[in-house]
Amino acid sequence: MSGYDALLLVSFGGPEGPDDVMPFLENVTRGRGIPRERLEAVSHHYLALDGVSPINAQNRALLDALRPALAARGIDLPVYWGNRNWDPFLEPELRRIHADGHRRVLAIATSAYASYSGCRQYREDLGGALVESGLADELVVDKVRHYFDHPGFVGPFADGVAAALATLAGEDVPGSAIRLLFTTHSIPTSMAAASGPPGRFDADGAYVAQHLAAIEAVVATVRARGIEVPPWELVYQSRSGSPHVPWLEPDINDALRAAAEGGMRAVVVVPIGFVSDHVEVVWDLDHEARETCEALGVRMLRVATPGTHPAFVEGIVDLVAERVAGGPVEALSPLGPWPAVCARGCCANPRGMALPAVAGEDWPAVLE
Repeated sequence: MSGYDALLLVSFGGPEGPDDVMPFLENVTRGRGIPRERLEAVSHHYLALDGVSPINAQNRALLDALRPALAARGIDLPVYWGNRNWDPFLEPELRRIHADGHRRVLAIATSAYASYSGCRQYREDLGGALVESGLADELVVDKVRHYFDHPGFVGPFADGVAAALATLAGEDVPGSAIRLLFTTHSIPTSMAAASGPPGRFDADGAYVAQHLAAIEAVVATVRARGIEVPPWELVYQSRSGSPHVPWLEPDINDALRAAAEGGMRAVVVVPIGFVSDHVEVVWDLDHEARETCEALGVRMLRVATPGTHPAFVEGIVDLVAERVAGGPVEALSPLGPWPAVCARGCCANPRGMALPAVAGEDWPAVLE
């Protein structure tokens, strides 16, 4: 065994009721200068769901599935849960882990890709929680590697794509009229360029490269089942920044309109960038994108995120086993398996701040 004695699921967090919505959004955007009117606009997405983010129930369900799956593989680790932006927050959860007698923690984030917001910010929040709690010299916190091309992450998407294409075939929709749109969270192009180890990737950074690798793995898995895969495209959703700042494009709704003009009659939307069906998936895809499709007269099928799919749960156990028991290392793309320790300067903070960030080459140096 590696010496890890606890596992921590690290997630984004979300409000549990209407009164939580604005304080939660203020936590998410603190220090970024987001106008209050923008927060109020986003708050309506949550209030349309009674102010309760689905992410919390989904994380509880994942924990409920993960604990017996770990035990079945002989991995005896207590599992904790901490969020970056809402209860249970990371700092008190790390204090609880320490009070329970644990000293070496393996963390897994509900984010599969490289970027500041998808990786380094998680690492910074963990590092900040260690420093603020006074536990930086008491607890070691490492992070499971990026798992964008792990079979446990890719497999559920491949299952969903195969099922959607079978449905459309049963409806006699010709393959030439079907498109696959793989969607992920848009980020500023500067953040994309800075994602991954410095100098390794082109102007789109590791963020786009990893998504394309994950899509290729999904497509290859579906084709291996003897299923013809229609044309596909990587598109983006959930842009929230200033209109003057370039973000990754095309937006999914623009892509839908362009594809419809090109003869598309049905679309399979695959939220490849997301682990669970949280608010942005539900609102941006099941509401806004679906409304766009209805206006265009396009049949839309939306693939589920991995969530608690058995293959994803077992995939998490695989990732833990890599670290605690020297299990096999699996990846379905030439980019993987991704290193367990992030390179110095990886996914740089866009505000140029040198904050402590665990599980990286620069973690000790930042503390000194």
